[in-house]
Amino acid sequence: MKYPIGVQNFESLRDDGYVYVDKTALIYKLVNEGRYYFLSRPRRFGKSLLISTLEAYLSGKKDLFQGLALERLEKEWTEYPVLHMDLNSRNYVNEEALLEELRKHLELWEDEYGRDYRDRAIEERFYHIVRLAYEKTGKRCVILVDEYDKPLLQTLNNEPLQDAYRATLKAFYSVLKTQDQYIKFALLTGVTKFGKVSVFSDLNNLIDLSMDERYQTLCGITKEELLRYFADSVRELAANNHLSYAEALARLERDYDGYHFVAHGEGVYNPFSLLNTLSRLRFGRYWFETGTPSYLVEVMKQDNYPLPDLTQEQVTGDFLNSIDSMSTNPIPLIYQSGYLTIKDYDPEFGFYTLGFPNKEVEEGFADYLLPFYTSIRQGESAFYIGSFIKDLRAGRVDDFMRRMSTMLADTDYKIVGDSELYFQNAFYLVSRMLGFYTEVERETSDGRMDMTVKTNDYIYIFEFKLDGSADEALSQIDEKGYAKPFALDKRKLIKVGINFSLKKRCIEEWKYE
Repeated sequence: MKYPIGVQNFESLRDDGYVYVDKTALIYKLVNEGRYYFLSRPRRFGKSLLISTLEAYLSGKKDLFQGLALERLEKEWTEYPVLHMDLNSRNYVNEEALLEELRKHLELWEDEYGRDYRDRAIEERFYHIVRLAYEKTGKRCVILVDEYDKPLLQTLNNEPLQDAYRATLKAFYSVLKTQDQYIKFALLTGVTKFGKVSVFSDLNNLIDLSMDERYQTLCGITKEELLRYFADSVRELAANNHLSYAEALARLERDYDGYHFVAHGEGVYNPFSLLNTLSRLRFGRYWFETGTPSYLVEVMKQDNYPLPDLTQEQVTGDFLNSIDSMSTNPIPLIYQSGYLTIKDYDPEFGFYTLGFPNKEVEEGFADYLLPFYTSIRQGESAFYIGSFIKDLRAGRVDDFMRRMSTMLADTDYKIVGDSELYFQNAFYLVSRMLGFYTEVERETSDGRMDMTVKTNDYIYIFEFKLDGSADEALSQIDEKGYAKPFALDKRKLIKVGINFSLKKRCIEEWKYE
């Protein structure tokens, strides 16, 4: 089987014999039940392939759809003029970079449909191209824009350039409304949605598919599709990793499934990680290996966000669906980028509860952020966490705490904030990493972080104090009865009291019993 990893062109995918998970019934519905759409999905989720499939369909390339649902559904196969623009292939370092990219596409279209307006502003050129394409072909235009938000994401920390890009794109995309009579279909895709007062403020005719139940599986792979297209591949994966078929399916679900784009919706797998796993016959963090966007850390720096709140906040759909408010809260950007997903929904109040979609994302996110809060360098977290785990499994509390103290003391504080927030965020990430190999329970309240770690032979109860004492922390474990739930457990119970100095920004002392 040929897996379409990195293949974003539908025509080459079909011509070269790659497997295609048939989304064409949804694509037919999309084209025939509406005209103007926007779709936000995480990177590597198949947005570019979706755009390319639409281009092939609306260009009338019937032969490419043999054996697919669309071959049966479509009767006319009309060839429309397609204006396809991809903004992903440039580094947007200044205002001219975006203008050059837009001009590049305009020049290609003008070569085909007419050059009479090449001396005009870019939005006026686009305006006339749409009209000229209609007049030359007698068919209304199809407009497909891939990664519309790339210029904006690359300049999150450059407000003047952001404003310039917003103004340019707002004027450019307004053509979708002013030239409505010449447009058959339009779709804009991106990772994020810059909303109501930004790029799309004039485009009230765009239907946002990002949280639309009808199209929740338009990108990504469902469990049913996994079993229908890749059952033999799963068996091969299972054999190669000495697992049963059921165990391999469970591991795939744990590591790569769990994305939900609507309340109580159908889960989808990350297609990039899933296909890489089936192709290479080994499990890995493939989505993270392709790089984590730097804009995430820039936003975390800007907002001094308390990481424990990532999976505790309840937010509305309107809040999730736009990043206009990102200057005060990074949650919409983190969600739209694919690092959080919908876990639950309260219909009475309209609140969504978020969480990590799967182990790959949770582990990769913690691993990526850890060097920004500790002295651990990028790529070394597995070594450090492995040492922590070995200490805990062997009951070596002092060794564990010395490593922890050194790790926090040597950091250069790349992500700043008050000492209390720094301490909470650092221990949140460490507890997350420990939790991938041991059982970790963590509670947060009143500015302190408590953690229980369970190994095969030991149960550890950690109590943290800020500008207090280790003795006070140990006393609180007894006073609050934290050990009572483990009274009948045969494992050895170890209580650890830790004091963190806010002034010195370090672990000042620890005691255990």
